[in-house]
Amino acid sequence: MQPQELLKRITSKKAPAVVDVRTAFEFKKGHIPNAIHAPTWKIMLRMAPIPSDKNAEMVVTCEHGPRAQIVKSLLGFFGYRNVTLLEGHMAAWRQAGRPQDV
Repeated sequence: MQPQELLKRITSKKAPAVVDVRTAFEFKKGHIPNAIHAPTWKIMLRMAPIPSDKNAEMVVTCEHGPRAQIVKSLLGFFGYRNVTLLEGHMAAWRQAGRPQDV
């Protein structure tokens, strides 16, 4: 999903769950508003606070992409069917001047 599209969607009534898989340090420096902090290791151990609905729309992001790609694959393996990646990830989100919570 493009950052501009996500920006529109996170303010709508049918906002996707934004899952940020970066470390706590990275997350605290700035994240997408209302993002769920779910580090990769918590996803792997199924300890992350992600939606239980396997059809829930989720957008996964990290700093540059590799961790998000791994988590997207894991979520597919766990049965989640509606998972996409944020194009350009957090680096692109910041570069485009999109809002961040800290």
